[in-house]
Amino acid sequence: MIQDTQAANAESSGDPRDTRVVLESRGLKKTYGSGEKCIQVLVDANLTLRQGEMIAIVAPSGAGKSTLLHLLAALDTPTSGKVYFDSKAIESIHDAALAEFRNRAVGFLWQRHQLLPDFTAAENVAMPLLLRGENFASALGMARRWLAEVGLEHRADHRAGELSGGEQQRVAIARALVTGPRVLLADEPTGDLDEQNAWAVFELLERLHRAHKLTSLIATHNLALAARCDRILTLEHGVLRTRGAAASASGVPGGEAS
Repeated sequence: MIQDTQAANAESSGDPRDTRVVLESRGLKKTYGSGEKCIQVLVDANLTLRQGEMIAIVAPSGAGKSTLLHLLAALDTPTSGKVYFDSKAIESIHDAALAEFRNRAVGFLWQRHQLLPDFTAAENVAMPLLLRGENFASALGMARRWLAEVGLEHRADHRAGELSGGEQQRVAIARALVTGPRVLLADEPTGDLDEQNAWAVFELLERLHRAHKLTSLIATHNLALAARCDRILTLEHGVLRTRGAAASASGVPGGEAS
């Protein structure tokens, strides 16, 4: 079972924020194919995500953001390198515990919400709880509470296919967080939304991040949204690099990600 261990990675920098490392990658490499058809997506992706941080990864489509998030969530395996959660290598977790890790430790938010259109909003949100063995009434009750958190309690019994794009993404946020994860990984969560809905969804993510003391990593191509995060990383030629908000907006590169 995944334990909520407290990683002993505190730094003495004087920063009052919690500096425990929750999620980390070291030397991540991901390639597809072989020989002349080999495509190198990640070359040397190193990342340190500390408790309570909200970090943005900015890169254009096709740069490898989704691949990186899938590796961090244990939805895919790297060609080489390792991912650590609370200082424990994910690859060392046996299959049953790995399924629990995906269900409990990490909440994943997809760009395209991946809702089941013929199920109600509440049923969609309850799905991760049902998959881990919760009884239907309990799971549905928790789902309704989370729909209230995202402002959709009045739409709980509507089918997902009847909801607007912004509402569907709010349902997806509730589904990602209903299991009480410590880490939220969001893959272009506003990419399919118009500007007004994009800002509304991002502000909701900010509020939930603070209210539930999450640690969040958000992949986006929107610099204005990314500038509201604690740190900005860029993914360039398969390597993660750090940029401050001002540097990112002006195109001035920073150093290696940490």
